[in-house]
Amino acid sequence: MNGAAAPERSPSASPPPPAPAQAPPSPSPTQPLEWRFSQVFGERSAGEEVQDVDIISAIEFNKSGHHLATGDRGGRVVLFERTDVKDHACRKDAEKADYSISRHPEFRYKTEFQSHEPEFDYLKSLEIEEKINQIKWCQAANSALFLLSTNDKTIKFWKVQEKKVKKVSEMNLDRSTAANGSPGGVGYLSPSLSNGNALKPVGFDLLRMPVVVTSQETSLAANCRRVYAHAHDYHINSISNNSDGETFISADDLRINLWNFEISSQSFNIIDVKPTNMEDLTEVITSAEFHPTHCNTLAYSSSKGSIRLVDLRQSALCDTHSQIFEQHEAPGSRSFFTEIIASISDIKFSKDGRHILSRDYMTLKLWDVKMNSGPVATFQVHEYLRPKLCDLYENDSIFDKFECCQSGDGLRVATGSYSNIFRVFGVGTGSNEATALEATRNPTRRQVQNPTRAARSLNTLTRAVRRGGESTGIDANGNSYDLSTKLLHLAWHPSENLIACAAANSLYMYYA
Repeated sequence: MNGAAAPERSPSASPPPPAPAQAPPSPSPTQPLEWRFSQVFGERSAGEEVQDVDIISAIEFNKSGHHLATGDRGGRVVLFERTDVKDHACRKDAEKADYSISRHPEFRYKTEFQSHEPEFDYLKSLEIEEKINQIKWCQAANSALFLLSTNDKTIKFWKVQEKKVKKVSEMNLDRSTAANGSPGGVGYLSPSLSNGNALKPVGFDLLRMPVVVTSQETSLAANCRRVYAHAHDYHINSISNNSDGETFISADDLRINLWNFEISSQSFNIIDVKPTNMEDLTEVITSAEFHPTHCNTLAYSSSKGSIRLVDLRQSALCDTHSQIFEQHEAPGSRSFFTEIIASISDIKFSKDGRHILSRDYMTLKLWDVKMNSGPVATFQVHEYLRPKLCDLYENDSIFDKFECCQSGDGLRVATGSYSNIFRVFGVGTGSNEATALEATRNPTRRQVQNPTRAARSLNTLTRAVRRGGESTGIDANGNSYDLSTKLLHLAWHPSENLIACAAANSLYMYYA
C-alpha cells in the first residue's frame, strides 16, 4: 500500500482497557480566602469629627454588581459604578486570549441625590428623620437605573439616567448688523406716536430664533417617579423587590404591605401581627424579604428569634405561615436578656433560595428552607460579650442591629461587629474558615494578638458610664474592642468575592 508507513506496533500490544468509572470526589473543605484592601471612599483623617448626617446607613449592590448604592442619615443616596470591567464581552474576549485580569475591582463615584428630607407629622406630633433605612435596586431599562429608597415612613422610586446636555448655539443677537441703529438687529420699537396709533416694530426682517443643539456632554439626572406614603403607622424596617418585577413589600414593626410599582395610591396589607389589645403584644416584625425566584414566597423574622415562611397563594391575609424556623432554648438557660439577644436584626435568602441567613445579637445562623428543626450552621460572633450583657443593656449596645450577607456561590457568609470589624465564615463541608477583618487600609492587622495593649474590661467601668462615654474591653483574641465604633452595614458582590462595608461615613471595599 502506497503512502506513509504505518507506525510500528508490538505484536503483543492490544488496545488499552477502558478506565474504570471513578467515584465523584468527596467535597473538600474550601481554603480560607486572603482578603485585600481594594479602595475607600470618604476616608476621614485622624482627629476629624464625623457629622451624624454623613454616617452611612444602607449599602446595596445591584444584580449585576456593576453599581453600588449607599444611603446615609442625611437622606442622601450616593451611586458608584465599576470601572475595571466595562462590559462582559470585553472580559470574555480577554479570557479567551488567555489574558488574566490582575487588577483589583475598582469603583468610581457616579452621582448623588437627596432622596428624603426631614418631615414633621403634625397629627401625631412626630418628627420623621430623613435617614435612609434601606435601598433596593430594581430592573434597569434603556440604560436607566431604577431603585427604591425608604426612610421611616416614605418609600420613593427613583430613575437615574444619563442625559445629553442641550446648549444654545446661535442667539438672535447679531451685533454685526443693526436695524435703525439698534444693536443686535432684533428690531426695536419706534417711538410712540402723538396721534395714539400703536407702535410699529421695525427691523423684524433681521430677527433670528435661537438654535438649540444637543452637545456631546452628558449629565446624570435623578428623578423621583413615584412616592409610596401614608401606609405605615410604625417605622419601616425593610423593603424587598419581588422576582416578578411588578411588586414589592414594605415591612414595619406590625405589618407588611404589598405594593405594585405602578400604583402609589394604595397597597395591600398581607401580614398583620397587631393584637386587638396592644398589651397582648409579645413580638414584632424585624425584617422581611421576598424569595429570589418564587414570587409567591416571602420570609419575615421576629423579635423572638423566629423566621416565618409565607405563601401568598394561601390567602389574601397571610396570618398563618407555611413554615416556621426557630431554635428552642435549653431548659434552665433563660434569663432577662434571652429574648433581647434572640431578636433577629436581619435575614437574607441565599442566591438559589435554598437557605436563609439570619443575624441576632450573638450569632449568625444558616437555615435550610426544607428543614425547620434547627439551623444547619451557627457561627459565634459576640460570645465574648455574654458576661457583659448587663453593661451592654445599660448603654443600649445590646439593641444594635447588625446586617448579614452571603457570597453568590453560597460558600461564605459575613456580618459586622464592634471596633469596625466584620467577620467572614465558611459554610462549605468541613470548612473551619473564620476571618476577622477591620475596616481600615490594613484589614488583617487585628488578627495578631497584642498582649502589650492595655487590658480594660467592661466590668471595670462604673455604671455611671452611659451613651457617649468610654466603652472598651477585650475580645476573645486578646484585642481591645470599642462599642462606639460599630460596623452595622455591609454587602457582598453578587458574583465575586468583593465586600463593601460602612465604617461611620467611610465606605471600604475588600476583595479576595
